[in-house]
Amino acid sequence: MSIGVAVLGSTGSIGTAALRVLARQRERFRVVALTAHASADVLERQARETGATFLGLVQGNAGRRPRLAVGPDCLIEGATHPDVQIVVNAIVGAAGLPATLAALRAGKRVALANKETLVMAGELVLCAAREGRGEIVPIDSEHSAVLQCMASAGGRALRRLILTASGGPFRGWTPERVARATVEEALNHPTWRMGPKITVDSATLANKALEVIEGHFLFGLPFDGIEVVLHPQSVIHALTEFADGSVLAQLGFPSMELPILYALTHPERLPDDGVRRFDPVAASPLTFEPLVSGMFPAFDLGVAAGRMGGTGAAVFNAANEVAVKAFLTGRVRFGAIGETIEAVLQAHEIGPAKALEEVLAADRWARERAEARCS
Repeated sequence: MSIGVAVLGSTGSIGTAALRVLARQRERFRVVALTAHASADVLERQARETGATFLGLVQGNAGRRPRLAVGPDCLIEGATHPDVQIVVNAIVGAAGLPATLAALRAGKRVALANKETLVMAGELVLCAAREGRGEIVPIDSEHSAVLQCMASAGGRALRRLILTASGGPFRGWTPERVARATVEEALNHPTWRMGPKITVDSATLANKALEVIEGHFLFGLPFDGIEVVLHPQSVIHALTEFADGSVLAQLGFPSMELPILYALTHPERLPDDGVRRFDPVAASPLTFEPLVSGMFPAFDLGVAAGRMGGTGAAVFNAANEVAVKAFLTGRVRFGAIGETIEAVLQAHEIGPAKALEEVLAADRWARERAEARCS
């Protein structure tokens, strides 16, 4: 019998990639539930193509669509649907947290692209997975790479992670020039094609800070055991060092479809001809550069917030989301993203993050503070 899948955020870049993967694996999986933020017409088309029976729209109105659930609660409805065994959480930002918690408490596998979930509330998410016997399998190419290396390591203890970052469009620029970058320049990523928010996060390297925090919770490593290097080709997605000193790496041309498929099938591997086959000659040369401290302020601030523990990472994430939106809408310059994050973190008194209410309160406070600074 086929496995039921919900795709939350089905109209975004990760969501549409997930639907392409699922379309090639119809014998193994069936799409049960789809949700979108506001793209009702696209959602309806996806439903016709996949046969999904549950549709949810976070913002908007049902109009003449009687089967469309409307409002933020549709995410939880889709995530806990009784016919769903795997939830692909491709929602952007903090909005994905409640659905992740609900799915894990309902015993689902969460194929997680929404890294903000673990950044904001890592301890809560892990607790929900334990209590509900749910499972978290990362979709991020870097964390998928780590998981694949660990699965190949015969249970040897993981000692160190080396996550790779392309360096984004501003690698080699001066900090002064980066601070004046335009929206068009920030969205011109050299190797990946993603949604606008994550593309800007890749330009500031805030995205890599989120991945460091996520890796800390996913793999139980201290922050000192997670490193980042620049790898402009985006072919090696992560390197894993084990207790015996051996290092394994996962390679592949930039594509989210491979980590999506692995998140659906882990620890198995299904045949799939939809991903470009690896060619070491075409991939050459592969180079690495150090991540220079101070060049990417949002990265430094994010890792520092993660080390703080408690509500620090939630505040970092919220301030970053607000600042990125302000930049994309032309309200602030690129350099103001890091400045906003720093100001909000400096004003915040770190508190515990052991309850959802504590996390959400810190998130609201940080958003209000960041909005005031960006207005």
